[in-house]
Amino acid sequence: MTIQTSLKPAVYIIGAGPGDPDLLTVKAYKIIAEADIILYADSLVPKQILHNTRPDAQLIPTGNKTLENIIPIMIEGVKNNYSVVRLHSGDLTLYSAIHEQIQALIEANIPFELIPGISAFQAAAAKLSTELTIPELVQTIILTRISGSASPVPDSEELSSLAAHKASLCLYLAARHVEKAQEKLLYHYPPDTPVAVCFRVGWPDEKISIVPLEKMSTFTQQENLIRTTLYIISPALAAVKNLRSRLYHPEHSHLFRPSGRRDF
Repeated sequence: MTIQTSLKPAVYIIGAGPGDPDLLTVKAYKIIAEADIILYADSLVPKQILHNTRPDAQLIPTGNKTLENIIPIMIEGVKNNYSVVRLHSGDLTLYSAIHEQIQALIEANIPFELIPGISAFQAAAAKLSTELTIPELVQTIILTRISGSASPVPDSEELSSLAAHKASLCLYLAARHVEKAQEKLLYHYPPDTPVAVCFRVGWPDEKISIVPLEKMSTFTQQENLIRTTLYIISPALAAVKNLRSRLYHPEHSHLFRPSGRRDF
């Protein structure tokens, strides 16, 4: 039996978030629940994300497939009048390898839509009860990775040069290169800079610990963290007092609240 849905035949590229099904956007949840075909990165997207799919939906894991296998399935699905979901982990704008998929869909004249998700750095900061941009302390967030064979980093974005900003630096996909990463970070960050080591954020076996930068590598190796580990290096992770945003300060005026106004 075919179930009628409101989805148009198209490819819906969705960011599934870091792992917790409750962190799916409402739009993503609705599309996943109605889709005819769902191709999902099974090594990065937990099965719980798919618990509300249609009973007749075709679920296709892609962990063992290349782009040459995946693209034809999406194209043929839409040509056969089906709605197709391409489900990635995290947010689509970060290390999701969607650029080449988008180009292939454009060349095949296949309609598609992108639905963003929550990134691991956002979920981790929430778990840490931390704001990564604190006035007078740090106002910049850098999202980056260390260069590897699969995704070389341009020379202009080399880790030690980014560390010179001493911003809140979120380092993805670096556990296998943690010694090199720590060495480069120590060029500019003090050794006692707090580092949140975030393993499988949003998954049932999530682990989040804060260690000083000088122990980042040792801790990673002791815990045997190889994959799916995010590092957040930031002065904002330290206990900081007496730093306040001007946004809600009584002496700060803006269009909706003149300076000096008091509400009781």
